[in-house]
Amino acid sequence: MALLADADLKQLQETFAELKNPVKIVFFTQTLNCETCDIAKQVLSEVVRINDKITLEERNFLLEKDEAARLGIDRVPAVAVLGDNGTDHGIRFFGAPHGYEFSSLLESILLTGGADEVGLSEDSMALLASLKEPVHIQVFVTPT
Repeated sequence: MALLADADLKQLQETFAELKNPVKIVFFTQTLNCETCDIAKQVLSEVVRINDKITLEERNFLLEKDEAARLGIDRVPAVAVLGDNGTDHGIRFFGAPHGYEFSSLLESILLTGGADEVGLSEDSMALLASLKEPVHIQVFVTPT
């Protein structure tokens, strides 16, 4: 059963028509001891239907530990959103990206794919441009 209704899929396809560059979603999973891996896979499989520029690569966390470590993945399910030519912007999702996390996943794909609208004020953009070194930001989302 599809998670996205046809009307929702159509609206997302219109929104994602703005994508200029390919986006690669790397999904780390495992078959044992991962209660939310199946729903995460279903969500991601539906997301890649939105636009041909979005691709999904599924990786086995237990068998591909070097790749997981390279991307900073230490648990599953996990998602790395990579830009054109595999450019890593440091965007990660841990846990199934549904509920509140779903909109964050979609926004990260739009931004990574070079959509025009970033939704930040000019002041915010200037502040971000003034940063001299990398900043590590973690956002925690709960369903309650």
